[in-house]
This record gives sequence, C-alpha cells and structure tokens, in this order.
Amino acid sequence: MSLNNFVSPPKFEDYKERFKNFYKMERRADGVILVQAHTKGGPIQLSVENHRSVGQMFKTVGADPENEILIFTGSGDEFMMDADPEGFKLEEQDLDYWAYEYAYKDGRINVSSLVNDLEIPTIGAINGPGFHTEMCLMCDITICTEDTIIYDLHYDIGSVPGDGIHSCFQELLGVKRAAYALLTGQAIDAKTALEYGMVNEVVPRGKLLERAWQIADHIMTQPRTTRRMTTQIVRRPWRRQITDSLDGGFAIQMFAHLAKKTAAHGRSHIGDAVAYVRKGKRNNFD
Repeated sequence: MSLNNFVSPPKFEDYKERFKNFYKMERRADGVILVQAHTKGGPIQLSVENHRSVGQMFKTVGADPENEILIFTGSGDEFMMDADPEGFKLEEQDLDYWAYEYAYKDGRINVSSLVNDLEIPTIGAINGPGFHTEMCLMCDITICTEDTIIYDLHYDIGSVPGDGIHSCFQELLGVKRAAYALLTGQAIDAKTALEYGMVNEVVPRGKLLERAWQIADHIMTQPRTTRRMTTQIVRRPWRRQITDSLDGGFAIQMFAHLAKKTAAHGRSHIGDAVAYVRKGKRNNFD
C-alpha cells in the first residue's frame, strides 16, 4: 500500500459555492457541467476581478475528474457588452503592477487554461452580442443565438488587441479577415459568423441551452477515454496557435499599456465603442 494518499480533487459543491459571484453552475449525474458567467445575475460586466476568475474557474473544473463535458455560456440577453463601473480602479491606481498581473499573467492563463487544463470536450454557447467571445469561440464546438454579434473593441478604446482575441480571430478568420476585424472593430453578426466558420450552429435564443445539452448528449454516447482522447486531437490547432502567438501578443499589449501610462480599459472607454454595436453599426467608421 502506498505511503501517501492522492491529494483530494476539487468537489463540485465546494467550487460551485466558491465561484457563485461569477458563475452559476449545475451538473448532471453523467458529469456534463453547465457554467453560466454572470455579474449580479445578468450579463457579464468586465472587471479585473471577473477577468482573473476565468482561468481560476477553468483550472478548477478541469481538475475535477467527475466533470465529463463543459458547456460555457453567459447570462441574460447579452454575453458581455459593458464594464463594471469600478472594475478597473485597481488598474488605474497601479498601472505598473496590473499591466503584468491583469494584462499579461491573468489573460494568458485564461486562454491557455481553456485549451490546456480542460481534458474534456467543451461547448461554447454565445447567448447574444458581446466582446471577449474568444472564451466561447475557442471551445471545441460553438453555437450562438440568432442575435449574436461578435466583435473586438480593443483598438477602438486605445488598446492593443493582443490578449488572446488575436489568436482566436487569426485561427478562425485567417490573416486578412482577422486584420480587418481587429483594426476596424467589425461587428460580425451570427449569419456571417457561421459563414466565416467562427461558429458551428445558429439557433433561436430560446433553444440555445437545449441545443447545447443535445450536443453534449451525443458526445456522451462514446466511452470516457474516447471522448477525452478525441479532445486532444481537435485541440491541436489551438495549441499551435497559443504556442506561436499568445505570449507575444500579451507582451505587446502590456508594453502598450505602460508606454501610454494610462489604463485603456474602463466603462467610459468601452461604452463609446459598444455604442456603435448597439446602434446596429457594422463598423465603427460607418
């Protein structure tokens, strides 16, 4: 008999409670776990604290061997279209510190943990318009609602789009389309996202989670090892992209933050860019 026991893995009821202010979680008996990101029960509002929680959550879910498939989505009618009013005070107060902690370390962990720390199939369900949709787009399978709009606002708020969205767009869109989307703030509607290959299916809003569960049911028809080893195959392009571009993109973004000596994020900055999308504009220069 071994001299030591295994270190206990995370328990669902424990981390469900731990992450409740950021994620609503439920898990079926077969191990399919639904994680709905939220802020105060509604759509995600970006903040330093929310940003850090993403990688922490993915790592924890991935460390629980009782989880078999992850469905990741947002809450309400939007995925993420706003920032917490006080969510970037920390960054503004000590930019030198948070340019690394927030703009480099946490961000890299968020993206890499989705691809590397989850040994289970992932289904991203985009529940409406939003930015930072790479957390759903980089899942193994991605579905979205008919009113989904995908866009990146970094350039339009004076920040470098190097925090993982660049890896996501370049992998899914190719060089030219990605450059256009990142430099112009292009608002990509659901129909176009399907045409571009960014998502696998577009479904009515009321059917989004139902369809996600159906896809999970199909994946669950095969044995545990088959599911997990197939995931290793389908993730290979993302792992190459992360190895090639993720760290460098984040480093460039961090340098730009420090060179400007001002925090690029915040409600007022984000609000100006989001206003274009809310008005139905496809590009911020239309």
